Amino acid sequence: MRKIAVLILVAALLAGCSVAPASLGSSAPEGKDIPGLTWESSMELEYAMEFAVDYYEGGYALIEVIGDCRYLVVPEAMPVPEELDGSIKVLQQPLDTIYLQATSAMALFDRIDGLDAIRLVGTKKDGWYVEGAVTAMEEEKMLFSGNYSQPDYELMVDEGCNLAIVSTMILHAPKVQEMIEQLGIPVFIEHASYEKHPLGRTEWVKVYGVMLDKEKEAEEFFKTQTEAIRQFADMENTGKTVAFFYLASNGSVNVRASSDYVPKMIEIAGGNYIFSDLSDPESKRSSISLTMEAFYDTAVDADYLIYNAAIDDPIYTIDELVAKDGLFADFKAVKNGDVWCTGKYLFQATDITGDLIVDFHHMLTGQEDMQFLYQLK
Repeated sequence: MRKIAVLILVAALLAGCSVAPASLGSSAPEGKDIPGLTWESSMELEYAMEFAVDYYEGGYALIEVIGDCRYLVVPEAMPVPEELDGSIKVLQQPLDTIYLQATSAMALFDRIDGLDAIRLVGTKKDGWYVEGAVTAMEEEKMLFSGNYSQPDYELMVDEGCNLAIVSTMILHAPKVQEMIEQLGIPVFIEHASYEKHPLGRTEWVKVYGVMLDKEKEAEEFFKTQTEAIRQFADMENTGKTVAFFYLASNGSVNVRASSDYVPKMIEIAGGNYIFSDLSDPESKRSSISLTMEAFYDTAVDADYLIYNAAIDDPIYTIDELVAKDGLFADFKAVKNGDVWCTGKYLFQATDITGDLIVDFHHMLTGQEDMQFLYQLK
């Protein structure tokens, strides 16, 4: 085979063509060649579109966050390739003193028994709804180290932080990222919130499995969530419409864009999101602010209302909802008593996506077995 490859190279050179030497004898996909490493395989993904993982001999793994950066996970005691592209950030295992600012990732670390790897966090104890994180902070196994815009650099250095996992909020504070990296701490920006399929967000557990060498645990957990929604694969749509929202303090109504993962969850469960063509072309934001009048015009005839208490405080009665704005008294769902509420845990609950879809289905079909939704009285 090598003789044939050489003949092809010679023929190409004689014809005036340019051939990259790295392509000789390499089975790596385009853009996956790393000098000094041998490519083995790529991770198979079911729903996620915002990351990719490639494996190399010796236990190395290349994580690519689409449209952002590449990260080479280097096994403990193994060398960093000498000719590594400078744009690739090195994550040297063990990654056991992590600063986690991306709150949505905490539940996924918890599911792979990886909370011990997180030493510093960007949310105070009263802001966590993941029980393991609350307990860890009470026992001072996790320490608050400032939010994304004002992290405690001194504490990060004192604790020997070896990785910062942050949300895309840090893109609004580029000097913070620069400062963290100047301290020798690699910054990993997760893009789970950009995933269009709800289970795409959950599939990011596989990224954290690679980082912590817990890929088997990640695969096994993710399988439980895919199995939870398999029952809906051939189900007919109920034809029921759903509005998912909360009221901001200024009186506006915050709803999800039609392309967001929440409308997709409602669709998988057998319903139809009432805002079928709602988007903000100026940004990639998943939520959109409407006036109460605009919300009323579309959602007044929705079969179900779901109040998103992940942002606002939970409500427990229909009277509480009507007290927020008297127009709700006209809504079909209010008149029929079909108003529901989520818990505060929702935004951080990337680990129960499949189970929440089951709850949506139970709501739409009149079943009572709920884990994460409750009906207003």
